[in-house]
Amino acid sequence: MTTHLFISPRRQLLPRWQQAFPAAVLAETFAAQPADVVWWMPPAFDPTALRALLAQLPAGTPLVVLSAEPGQAHAMQAIALGARAYCHAYATPAMLEQVAVVVLNGGLWLGPELLDTVMGAASKQLLADADPAAGRLDVLTPRERAVAIEVAHGATNKEVARTLEITERTVKAHLSAVFEKLGVRDRLQLVLELKQPAGSVDRAA
Repeated sequence: MTTHLFISPRRQLLPRWQQAFPAAVLAETFAAQPADVVWWMPPAFDPTALRALLAQLPAGTPLVVLSAEPGQAHAMQAIALGARAYCHAYATPAMLEQVAVVVLNGGLWLGPELLDTVMGAASKQLLADADPAAGRLDVLTPRERAVAIEVAHGATNKEVARTLEITERTVKAHLSAVFEKLGVRDRLQLVLELKQPAGSVDRAA
């Protein structure tokens, strides 16, 4: 059974947390308790505290940052520091369960209310000063590369289709191939992958 540890100064688990994960454990601090997923809800977002907590977790243990007032800047910072997810502390039990599935499978979660906004900002920040050398994109076909670059810059499938003059179905097919070849699971991981030192990209001509 998957073990969920909630770290929060609260005296008890929120009912929706317990509904999502009936066997969840609550603690004020991390003390090497065994956990498959750690959920952290601090009184206020604190990058220093987040770094310290991440340093304590066993390798591979996903950390989810919870916030009563989610914000774009904190979401980007949390993911950049190493958290696997950032979501509303009062999300529905069904959404919390979805978050758990994503992070347990190695994905990143930002939530539907933040993803579009953060993707646009993250792509601009992470691809700033990009070198046109293909790097990791060498494994892609020219069309897959064009799709990957547009998506990494925050374009939706519809926008990519319009820019490249292809159908949305074709965009989805190319994007699936891009994810498989680059070993990423979602659009945000694609942005992070393209920013790795081994190679960086710019917009296709």
